[in-house]
Amino acid sequence: MTDEVLALDNVSVTRGDKTIIDSISLTVRDGERWVVLGPNGAGKTTVLQLATGRMYPTSGEVHILGEKLGRLDVAELRSRVGLASSALEGRIQGRERVKDVVMTAAYGMIGRWREAYDDFDETRAEDLLAAFGVAHLAERTFGTLSEGERKRVQVARALMSDPELLLLDEPAGGLDLGGREELMWALTEIAGDHRSPVIMLVTHHVEEIPAGFTHALLLRNGKKVADGPLEETLTPHLLSETFGLELEVERHRGRWAARAARR
Repeated sequence: MTDEVLALDNVSVTRGDKTIIDSISLTVRDGERWVVLGPNGAGKTTVLQLATGRMYPTSGEVHILGEKLGRLDVAELRSRVGLASSALEGRIQGRERVKDVVMTAAYGMIGRWREAYDDFDETRAEDLLAAFGVAHLAERTFGTLSEGERKRVQVARALMSDPELLLLDEPAGGLDLGGREELMWALTEIAGDHRSPVIMLVTHHVEEIPAGFTHALLLRNGKKVADGPLEETLTPHLLSETFGLELEVERHRGRWAARAARR
């Protein structure tokens, strides 16, 4: 039995004359925690969209949870792949109760309709909100939350179905320092739990990589610069190539930081 959770084999995505990602291969295995890192327009979100089955490659093959994209039931993936993204957030009605925002992910739905939930669903939603420090918001409406509160509710929602793959598209985007660090602590706990799913997190910033993450995919202009263990990829040379700027890199207590090299 293979331990591959996600595999991209020479994958390209084009739209008209524009190549969004170009001949990328990647293998993500059970137990790994990945960050997809690069500047704006690098193709990071496109990689995540391929991993959800919501986008098909122009060429190459994508395998998700052991099945080839194009042959698998994408509807079934909704419960097996957890997703938190700004695009998904935009589809959540502001009047939706926070606990329902989380709980409806058990059915792969956005918004509560006529489906029935049992005590287990209620308790799991409450426990996940508590894990991200937002249990006190359960009866509030989603539209009344701050940006940081919405981000944490979204990650709780992404975990509701106990997925095998958790995809986070810029979960710390727009947060202030306090909100970012609260989220980083929660994600660090998830990354360190062997029962957690494989995680892929997209970010522009090295500082937004939670402790406990193991691997990185570096992208620039739709091309892969490098992939592999963090210690081998988050080097000054490779990060400088990724961002087009000479960088210095530091690591402290499992967290990374990068800044422009002194001149």
